[in-house]
Amino acid sequence: MTSPFRLPQEDPAMFERYTEKARRVIFFARYEASQFGSPYIETEHLLLGLLREDKALTNRFLRSRGSVESIRKQIEAYATIREKVSTSVDLPLSNESKRVLAFAAEEAERMGNKHIGPEHLFLGLLREDKSFAAAMLTERGIKLKEARKEIAENPPPPPLQRGEALAAQANELFRDLTQAAMEGHFEPVVRREREIDALIEVLSCRQRNCALLVGERGVGKTAIIESLAQRIAEGSVPAPLAEKRLISIDPAQVAGWTKGQANLVQIAAAGKTDGESSRAVLVLDDLADILAAADRARAANAVDMLRYTMLRAEIQCVASCTPAEFLELVEKVAGLVECFRPLQVRPLDEEAALEILRARKESLEKFHDVRYADEAIDAAVRGAAKHLPGTPLPGKALELLDAAGARVKLRQTSPPPEIAELQKKIKFIAHRMESAIQSHEFEKARFYSEEEKKERENLRVARERISCDDAGAMIVGAKEIEEVLASWGGYTGRP
Repeated sequence: MTSPFRLPQEDPAMFERYTEKARRVIFFARYEASQFGSPYIETEHLLLGLLREDKALTNRFLRSRGSVESIRKQIEAYATIREKVSTSVDLPLSNESKRVLAFAAEEAERMGNKHIGPEHLFLGLLREDKSFAAAMLTERGIKLKEARKEIAENPPPPPLQRGEALAAQANELFRDLTQAAMEGHFEPVVRREREIDALIEVLSCRQRNCALLVGERGVGKTAIIESLAQRIAEGSVPAPLAEKRLISIDPAQVAGWTKGQANLVQIAAAGKTDGESSRAVLVLDDLADILAAADRARAANAVDMLRYTMLRAEIQCVASCTPAEFLELVEKVAGLVECFRPLQVRPLDEEAALEILRARKESLEKFHDVRYADEAIDAAVRGAAKHLPGTPLPGKALELLDAAGARVKLRQTSPPPEIAELQKKIKFIAHRMESAIQSHEFEKARFYSEEEKKERENLRVARERISCDDAGAMIVGAKEIEEVLASWGGYTGRP
């Protein structure tokens, strides 16, 4: 996945000595600043970038997960909430952040390092001792001299030049699920702790450490893989997995591969150097479809090479398929069972499905701009179990809930004139603020930011007042679930 974030443009040459991990810290810092609506990349955004990118480093000094999570909460409480800034806008570094980068370069020179890595940025943050980031680190007992000594005595491994070159190639063909988890793209996963723990156990083994999730479509195999990515992003996995990346590929991409792109193993092993194991776990969701697409693309040699390297424990995979596909693959693909350890993913019962729908409700409400009544959650689960036999929970119940939200949204009329006028005004102010930021007119940008904040508060008050007049508007209930079921063929099964 190509990063949508560029490095700040004050002096591009200043980043030439940065390792790939250090550059990603800046990428993430820029992303964090845009999410907070900040016109500058501040020191706290650099700290958040470090927390995202180098968990081994930050966990080394912030001993507990609670400390890491408390930093984000403290920053959120401190920050002025503004409208998000488009990631296409070149956010500049604040003066404090510029000094942090200068200090990082000095720390690298002090240690005799050619490259500037995340550890030098961490020391740079501590040296900018009057900054908000340094204050938070100091509050947690981290001192510059002690941190400098610890890093000097236990330096991280040198940057992986070959791996970085391969990573650029991989970005064009694969999706980095670990990065997607860091950016909050995945839904919460509940009631699958046993399967997730089993998956982590397989991946932590020395031999036969590739996992094959076997379960019917809609049972939650993809959700389990996404949950693994979330755990890696949070740093809540054993040490062997902490530095792994999950990279996945869509079967449609395999079908279009050229001969040169067919070397799955080389690309999947991005970040691997001589004497090291791969830093990536290749995700082959819908394994049967991927193998079929590889065959159509005449890339079967890549499959053979992949199997060979898995048997030698040189690369790890997580794959998924249905029970019927598993039986076919065992017959067709020699050595499949020797490569993969099968893990059964069974359907959830209605009680567990209800819990999952409650966990997903908020994101669906935001997407459709509706509210789901408790009766709608219950009706989706009971309706899927009773009227859609052969489709496992929770998949079909989630589809019902999604479709009912879309159905209600379609009934929405135009917003009241007062709401429409406020929305138009906010859009105009946001455009002016973005233009001011692009022109580096930051005083103007701050003025427009405050104006936008006022108008958004006016919009919130207006919406509350109007919803009080019409409390039943835009609510999804059991009736809407029943309507969707009826439209799907009179309760006869799949639409």
